[in-house]
Amino acid sequence: MDLKPILKKCGTGVRAILTFLFAFLVFGVMIWAYIKGFTIATSPFNIISLGFYGVLLSLHVLFQSFFAFVEHRRMRRREQLCSYTKTIGFTISAYQEDPNYLMECLKSVRGLDYPIDKLRIIMVVDGNSEDDRYMMEMFREVFADRDPGCCVWQNNYHSWDPRAQETNAAQDNGGMVFEDPQRSEVEELIRTKSCVCIMQKWGGKREVMYTAFKALGSSVDYIQVCDSDTKLDPLATVELCKVLESNPKYGAVGGDVKILNLKESYISFMSSLRYWMAFNIERACQSFFNCVSCISGPLGNRNMQFLGIENYSDYLINTDLVYSISLYRNDLLQQFLESWYNQKFLGTHCTFGDDRHLTNRMLSMGYATKYTARSKCYTETPGQFLRWLNQQTRWTKSFFREWLYNAMWWHKHSLWMTYESIVSGIFPFFVTATIIKLFWTGSLWDILWVLCCIQLIGLVKAAYACFLRQNMVMIFMSLYSALYMTSLLPAKYFAILTMTKSSWGTSGRRKMVGNYIPLLPLSVWAAILLGGLSYTIYKESKMNWSTAAKKEEIKFLIYGSVAYVCYWLIMIGLYWIWFRRLFRRRSQTYAVNV
Repeated sequence: MDLKPILKKCGTGVRAILTFLFAFLVFGVMIWAYIKGFTIATSPFNIISLGFYGVLLSLHVLFQSFFAFVEHRRMRRREQLCSYTKTIGFTISAYQEDPNYLMECLKSVRGLDYPIDKLRIIMVVDGNSEDDRYMMEMFREVFADRDPGCCVWQNNYHSWDPRAQETNAAQDNGGMVFEDPQRSEVEELIRTKSCVCIMQKWGGKREVMYTAFKALGSSVDYIQVCDSDTKLDPLATVELCKVLESNPKYGAVGGDVKILNLKESYISFMSSLRYWMAFNIERACQSFFNCVSCISGPLGNRNMQFLGIENYSDYLINTDLVYSISLYRNDLLQQFLESWYNQKFLGTHCTFGDDRHLTNRMLSMGYATKYTARSKCYTETPGQFLRWLNQQTRWTKSFFREWLYNAMWWHKHSLWMTYESIVSGIFPFFVTATIIKLFWTGSLWDILWVLCCIQLIGLVKAAYACFLRQNMVMIFMSLYSALYMTSLLPAKYFAILTMTKSSWGTSGRRKMVGNYIPLLPLSVWAAILLGGLSYTIYKESKMNWSTAAKKEEIKFLIYGSVAYVCYWLIMIGLYWIWFRRLFRRRSQTYAVNV
């Protein structure tokens, strides 16, 4: 009797039990520290204090920053050469894309430093109407010298209804049709041509990705995923290949994403800073432990309590930031392709969060997921507030949904993945409870102090980013707190309540945003905070301010208010003088002419 399989199964079971015990320990300690509010040090009259919970989260930030720094050193020292022997299926997903961005994307793909005979380029357009045809024409124009194959598919892999077709065929000539005749045409094109563009019936991004993956089958070694608004660095694919070739246990790898339209608005500029933090600190740290949480396509929150009362930062915000380039081992991807496409949550077929679920599937098989800053690309981010909010809401939905799925595979990876998942999963609720409690039951100084600490922590994190990036522009990252506290935090609850609502989430770039519903939770959040602030002011006005404690508090209120106002005046002044004068902001980053 072979005992190896039995022992292996027992070992996996023991590891799973120990991992979940560790998860409950982390969860219990965080809850205890939050509720207990154990104070380590305090000032006279308990105006400023250092809490045990704040110490824990400070250590979290320090460790995360340290591991990210070490991982970046590893990346810079990697000297392995690319073999240039692997065949790659390069897939592009397109939906109502702006022509300028699409052209930049296609030209950058054409300019990739990778052997032409090893690269097969497939662009799938989500839509087959005349309004979508311009994307196919652009593809045909860019790859004209490579004999591109183009096809307008009236259906897609899952819209074909053989019963309806059988009825139509019977009415016409009595024949029977069991398979879409265009399907074999599409698959033949993709497997025989090096450059192919398919326009298919609308079905959402996951349907578009499925078409490329399914038609490629096992004909390539790796599959690279790219969005249609992405401009790639010539060495982007080579650097991704180097990582997968360096270790057979690496199942997928993602690259660094920078913003093309950072000059467009405050939203796009802040997003560009946020992207850098997410990839080069958070993802780099995860890569150190071989468990990057999302490869290819952006939110759970990680926030920070620092002193006395719970005070939270803006810099550990979203764990689902978009990856616009990624590379997967195709033999592994094909194993879970059908289960990935047919994913359901609470009985509803999942359409968004396709990238995160791909990553989770790879992690579920026990393979490592990596990040490399040496593979670079540039992508568009929403410049309009409402479009950006819709995007963040969609990403938040996928984060919380995939968090539950990810928990089943914690035992297959580093304990860091377990720890970080717990922290990122519970912090949004801690933030909400703390802010509401402070605004309704705290004092004016409590409210001012939490605001000051948010900016203080943001400045510390931004200063570290300036050092790591060697660019002072990262100091503006501390301004992101206002965006987070007023918009992202309430949007998370709306995302949870509408978890089963499926759509692309962000409208095509040729359409104006028409979904104003996400503004509702922001209005409710504003009403709660303004109501609490008004109640606190009324309550404080009835108190005796002649006591020694209150006199001391008045001093802190004055100094704190002056410091807080000066901070914002200085930062806003720098933003307008430095950034606006330097880049000469344009009223529009691009114009759409189709």
